[in-house]
Amino acid sequence: MPSKLPADYIFSFDESFEEFYISTDDGAKLNALHFKNKNPHGVILYFHGNAGDLSRWGQEVQFLVKLHYDVVVMDYRTYGKSTGTLSESALLKDARLFYDYVASQYSEQEVIIYGRSLGSAMASYLAATVSPSLLILETPFYSLLDVAQNRFPILPVNSLLKYQFKSHQYLQEAHCPIVIFHGDKDGVVPLASAKKLYQSLDGKNVKFIVIEGGEHNDLSSFPRYKNTITSLLIPEKTRRSYPVKK
Repeated sequence: MPSKLPADYIFSFDESFEEFYISTDDGAKLNALHFKNKNPHGVILYFHGNAGDLSRWGQEVQFLVKLHYDVVVMDYRTYGKSTGTLSESALLKDARLFYDYVASQYSEQEVIIYGRSLGSAMASYLAATVSPSLLILETPFYSLLDVAQNRFPILPVNSLLKYQFKSHQYLQEAHCPIVIFHGDKDGVVPLASAKKLYQSLDGKNVKFIVIEGGEHNDLSSFPRYKNTITSLLIPEKTRRSYPVKK
């Protein structure tokens, strides 16, 4: 569900940022935003959901920027100002290009990978091949096939599905701590799919946090989400500067 932006669109956000592009070997040009803080705690490489573009997602990541992290968020091929041909393999390769961009400027211990909904697949793929300090997954799925079979149980979705995104397989190779957030009222990605993903990670350092009343696009409005993210990201010695809501 990509939305387009004109090439001359000018982004505007409260926090300081730079717009940049990465070109791929097959000729795609990928648009991204790099939010920057002075003396940040680290950097969050953020992979957004299926709908919208950076004019929306740049706003969505402001909470993370305000926690004094640099944030890099890119638009997938055909989204926003990004060009190129969509495919599962291309999306995964593009994710690695942006990780390499981040890794050229920050140490691996400073990097947190964050995947939301569709973006959880790219984030999970990366976590299997690199070593970030933390992987955060918001409203993730076991696999895209699992979601499709739940939504269309009478259709032969296995043969119809163009994308697989087998997050459960990717994460078998991940060795970093993993935190999963999911709402129990999610009508897009069923809570059962996220639970299935969590259960497939037996033996790994993983936390599964269910937000009661949470739907697919509103978890950031719940105090439990904000409190947990704050405790995860802010060093304890400086946490007093970031009051936690009750």
